[in-house]
Amino acid sequence: MSILDAKIARLDGTPSSLGEITAGRPALLVNVASKCGLTPQYAGLERLQEEYGDADFTVVGFPCNQFYGQEPGSAEEIAEFCSATYGVTFPMTEKVEVNGEERHPVYADLVGTPNEKGEAGDVSWNFEKFLVAADGTVVARFSPQVEPEDPRLVDAVRALASSV
Repeated sequence: MSILDAKIARLDGTPSSLGEITAGRPALLVNVASKCGLTPQYAGLERLQEEYGDADFTVVGFPCNQFYGQEPGSAEEIAEFCSATYGVTFPMTEKVEVNGEERHPVYADLVGTPNEKGEAGDVSWNFEKFLVAADGTVVARFSPQVEPEDPRLVDAVRALASSV
């Protein structure tokens, strides 16, 4: 079974799968939070979406409240915050857990991928980024501190977006 087969609802509650959400495109999967010091990364994520969304690529946000309760809002509150504050147009999923016994199946697959330091395992904080090819293969993992417009991340996105 591919990571793309994993069932996950969209932020509005519509049942879906990761493959339907990504629509067969390479994607940057990011656990997001509205009340985190890294929340301004939404702006860079949206710029990636704007720049590469037409080149067969998408960002997908996974709201998560596991890190000091920094995503406490309802689905409606999250959607309103993202739209009004950062103009987010990329797809968002239901709120998920990325670590622990209730870890969503998408993240059960993702955490086996090592980051740029060679470390795999639990998601360390909000805004950890996983780059996934159109076939569901996890290509790269970037720590929360790696900005969405970091040249290493952008080069990896560009390579995947142009390979489709």
